[in-house]
Amino acid sequence: MSKEQDKEEKEPSKKVFGQKDPNFGKENEKPKNAWATIKRLAGYTKKNVLLIVLAFVATIAGTVMQVYSPKRTGDAVTVIFEGIRSGQGIDFHALLAILLTVALLFVGIFLANFLQQRLMVLVAQKATYRLRKELKAKMNKVPVSYFDKHTNGNLMSIAANDVDNIVTNLQESLTTLISSVILLVGYLTMMLLISPILTLITAAIIPFSLILMGLITPAAKKYTTAYYTGLGELSTNIEESYQGFAVVKTFNGEEAILKQFDGSNETMVVQGRKARFLGGTMMPTMSLGSNIVYVLIAVIGALKVISGQIAIGDITAFFQYSSGFSQPIMKILQSWGNVLAMLASAERVFEVLDAEEMDDAPKDYPNDTDDPAKVSFDHVQFGYGDDLLMHDFCLDVAPGQMIAIVGHTGAGKTTLINLLERFYDIKGGSIRIDGVDTRNMTPDELRSRIGMVLQDTWLFSGTIYDNIKYGNESATDEQIHAAAKAAYADDFITKLPDGYDTILNEEADNISQGQRQLITIARAFVSDPEILILDEATSNVDSRTEMVIQSAMKRLLNGRTSFVVAHRLSTIYDADRILVMDAGDIVETGDHEELQAMGGVYADIYNSQFALATG
Repeated sequence: MSKEQDKEEKEPSKKVFGQKDPNFGKENEKPKNAWATIKRLAGYTKKNVLLIVLAFVATIAGTVMQVYSPKRTGDAVTVIFEGIRSGQGIDFHALLAILLTVALLFVGIFLANFLQQRLMVLVAQKATYRLRKELKAKMNKVPVSYFDKHTNGNLMSIAANDVDNIVTNLQESLTTLISSVILLVGYLTMMLLISPILTLITAAIIPFSLILMGLITPAAKKYTTAYYTGLGELSTNIEESYQGFAVVKTFNGEEAILKQFDGSNETMVVQGRKARFLGGTMMPTMSLGSNIVYVLIAVIGALKVISGQIAIGDITAFFQYSSGFSQPIMKILQSWGNVLAMLASAERVFEVLDAEEMDDAPKDYPNDTDDPAKVSFDHVQFGYGDDLLMHDFCLDVAPGQMIAIVGHTGAGKTTLINLLERFYDIKGGSIRIDGVDTRNMTPDELRSRIGMVLQDTWLFSGTIYDNIKYGNESATDEQIHAAAKAAYADDFITKLPDGYDTILNEEADNISQGQRQLITIARAFVSDPEILILDEATSNVDSRTEMVIQSAMKRLLNGRTSFVVAHRLSTIYDADRILVMDAGDIVETGDHEELQAMGGVYADIYNSQFALATG
């Protein structure tokens, strides 16, 4: 189907080039359930419970050693101080034992942290692997209408940027959160053992932190979500401007495109600045509170040492604990901003995963095995929205018959093809192939019987051989070469430096338009379909290439039931039957001469084309 038809016959909600996505920013209209998102995201780690447990054990072990090391360091200070004060000298054996213990603790902390990081990286990568796999599978299950309503750039941003943000924060921020929480509990425990009063002073920073988090978190989440939504909008803008580069240049649209880009870019800057500012205010504010607490501890602790209530080594250790006590809190606050970004990305991914899927399960509609028609449209009703485009469409196509479909733009030609392929489900009536309702078939079964050659050639990056084989993955080398010869493509392919192993680039523009079309015809040949759908395949090539393509298409049509969407009537004079469509219904039918004699819509289209050709 052509791009022009696709744009005009599909729903009006389809995004227009350069137009702002109507869904932009809607993610923020109502608050999301963060805990439900966390719970769902955690579900992707269920298969790695053992790794998570090992990481948790390593975290606990490393934290315990990290918590205990200041106490042993303080003991060393006490041994030195008491030895000097008593005049009996320093007990170097005791000091050496303490220092050796501290050294082993530091080595253990390193190994535990290394193991923890390694395990969490594995968990995060495996979880996001499953997430990407589900997202890719979901794209194959959503109806075609889903792509009508969502921009490619936004979907690509979700699949790339949002998933990447999830994996980054899952393996980094989540690890930091876990270790910081355990470290906080450990420090608190050791401080209570040394001095409950000093611990109470130190712990005063906790409610301050919770209040600060409660104030900042909602706004930070809002702006973070808006930032990643804007990233999707920006990706769409860039993708469209690159794909339509020639059109932009032709119509002097550079200024409009730059204005649209600047708008999206400015939105991202504003939202990103607000999100980063709110997240960044947590740490300096916490640092100020920590410094005030540190001064209080120094004064009160010094008095307790002088009075003999606390050993000097313990107060030294307490200083380390108190300074370290604020660090996990600050890390928690800092990581929480990244976790919010992860949750915002996860929500966008889950919105795609929760999208309504096309109901592809075989149904139990009545079949008509006595119907002699190869394809039958029986009182079909259909509309993209609430208004029906087709009210009571009926058509019987005999086996091997060539049906040409003509009509003005928006008449319903592409809609007819979409319904036959079951890209959309009808709202009434039935479509049958060999008497079997297409809704009773699986999509694979239905589409394996139908081949398509479109006006807009689609070839993927890869070899010419693989592009032809795409029509039938089980095809042999002999079948591939035979299909290329039947499509008159073998001659130019073998003249290329690498022949069938020639790599086509992203747009396949390292070969000509006509050569691309011949490859798509060869792909249709190798699929060997029962029913063939042809869109006008020669409108963008020169006359000589058109003759080659027409010859290849005649070979392809031979013996097959076919539907030919015609834009130039000269290509369908020999059709068995011509359907003239208007507003979703057949208004005229017959062969070329019969329709000419009617003097109706077909004659009007023909005469207008003839006038253009001779004018």
